[in-house]
Amino acid sequence: MPRLAAAVSALPLPPPPAAAARRLAAGGTSASSPLRGAPSCRLRRLCSSPSSSATAAVEEARRGRKQLGMTPQLYEYLLANVREHPILRELREETAAMGGSQLQVSPAQAQLLAMLVQILGARRCIEVGVFTGYSSLAVALALPESGLLVACERDERCLEVAKKYYQRAGVAHKIDVKHALAADSLRSLLDSGEASSYDFAFVDADKRMYEEYYELLLKLVRVGGLIVMDNVLWYGRVADPLVDDKKTISIRNFNKKILDDKRVDISMVPIGDGMTICRKLVDT
Repeated sequence: MPRLAAAVSALPLPPPPAAAARRLAAGGTSASSPLRGAPSCRLRRLCSSPSSSATAAVEEARRGRKQLGMTPQLYEYLLANVREHPILRELREETAAMGGSQLQVSPAQAQLLAMLVQILGARRCIEVGVFTGYSSLAVALALPESGLLVACERDERCLEVAKKYYQRAGVAHKIDVKHALAADSLRSLLDSGEASSYDFAFVDADKRMYEEYYELLLKLVRVGGLIVMDNVLWYGRVADPLVDDKKTISIRNFNKKILDDKRVDISMVPIGDGMTICRKLVDT
């Protein structure tokens, strides 16, 4: 028995929950685990574990598995059950070899966007943040032949890839590419008298600009139209109180803003990195 007790006491203790780690960092202790006097390196490891989870989520996205909280095996099953156009698949595979490929929406997200456009009967759409064109291509394929998608992107290199696939898919005639700062392009549409004339908008761009994009799009989208905002769960960082970078704070603030915004109905959907669907209720 003495030997058994000694062996048990030598086993490593399980890490405390995040709340306990925060108490430890503040100089306190956890009532559930005797960690008083733990070395500082251990405290740093405990306190950084939530952020490590967010980092792992980013790495999963870089590998093409962009679905928060989903195992690789389950993600592969999800992917196998998405109806992905062959040209979309080719674009996704080319983008996967590029730097920053985690910026691309997942096939499941693109399929949802296309279905929303079809359910809405949308004819006029806006995308803010094109990257290499995966989501805009999915939307354009869902639009009728006379449909229009205004695609706002400032990165010329990414636009060249997008345009190549628009041509290959036979939808280039539906897409009006705006190579400029997105906020400037949206203001230009308003100045041209296009307020309340769009059915659908999707935003996947600079997170620090989300509130401005949202306000501009509320003026451009008609009553009953949809605005979809991507990355609202931000690889889990929004729920981690230890993460306080500018982009994360901007997304938290934006999420709070639209939660309280009576001009729209909302639904936050945990698909990909989180998407919030906003339905405009009143003229602005």
